[in-house]
Amino acid sequence: MTATDRRSELVAHIQSERHWWADLVAEIGEGRMNEPGPMGEWTFKDLAAHLLGWRDRTIGRLEAAAQGREAAPPWPADLDDDDSINAWIHERNRDRSVREVLDDVDRSYERLGDAVAALPEDLVARPGAMPGLEDQALADADFFGHIHEEHEPSIRAWLDGEAT
Repeated sequence: MTATDRRSELVAHIQSERHWWADLVAEIGEGRMNEPGPMGEWTFKDLAAHLLGWRDRTIGRLEAAAQGREAAPPWPADLDDDDSINAWIHERNRDRSVREVLDDVDRSYERLGDAVAALPEDLVARPGAMPGLEDQALADADFFGHIHEEHEPSIRAWLDGEAT
C-alpha cells in the first residue's frame, strides 16, 4: 500500500468516525445534552467539549508538522497534567451553548481530515516520522480510541438509564 493510500485511508476513517459521532448525537438528542451523567457530573455537552479540547491539540500538532514547526498546546503552557487541562477545557466551555459546542466538534472532524491530507506522505506512512508516536506511523494511530474505550461505555450506560 502506498503512502498516499494510507493517507486517504486515514482521512476516510476520520469521516467514518464523524458519521458515528453524528449518529450518537442524534441518538442522545439535544434535549439531553445538559443532563449530568455521561461523565460523572459532566453533561454530554461537557464531554463533547472535553473531546474537542484534546482534538484541537492533535489538529494543532498535525498542522504544525505540515509547516515544519513545533506546535504550542491550545491551553496555557503552565498546565501540565490531564486533570488541570481537563478543568481548563471545562471552564472555558461552561457557558457555551450546546449548539456551539456540537458545531465545533463537527467541524473538528473536517479540520482533522484536512490536517492529515496536508501532511507530506512520509509523515503519514513512515513509523516514527511524527513526534510523539515513537515507532508508530500516523496512519496507524488511534485518534478515536479515547472516546470508544474510555467514554462510550459510560455514555451507553447513561443512555440505558444505568448509574455511571
